[in-house]
Amino acid sequence: MRGRGARARLAVTLALAVALGSGLTACVGGPPAPTPTASPTAGETTAPEPEINLGGTATENQPYFDQANLATIELGATDGRSFIDGLVAAGYTKESMEVTPDRTTVNAQADNIQFSVRLNGTCLVGQYGGSGYASFAGPLLADGRCLIGTTRPIDW
Repeated sequence: MRGRGARARLAVTLALAVALGSGLTACVGGPPAPTPTASPTAGETTAPEPEINLGGTATENQPYFDQANLATIELGATDGRSFIDGLVAAGYTKESMEVTPDRTTVNAQADNIQFSVRLNGTCLVGQYGGSGYASFAGPLLADGRCLIGTTRPIDW
């Protein structure tokens, strides 16, 4: 996946995943107006678009992981299922993921949710909640997982 076409495909795929995952039934009228983009001036270069590398490490994949999660947030999603669905749409496998519950043990909305992807002995970990989005790349835990504590089944 390269360039603006890949980003557009990712955004459309994420939008579809979130719409299906949240049971969205309303229709939105008309396509959005194009947004003008600035061309680089002489001597300037544009940064390459992040790409998924399933054969790579968490550190190598972190820019792409962040891009996918930020796109999910931009679509208004704040629950664990939406993040997992967004990461699947971005090319990661559900079997390599973990996610914490959206609700606490007393059935209150969790302040933050964490989600992760295992990649070749490393972990991509994202967190979203009241203080915004954060991520890090690191090693697997001793038990072969990425998240500490209770996680929920990814059975959808």
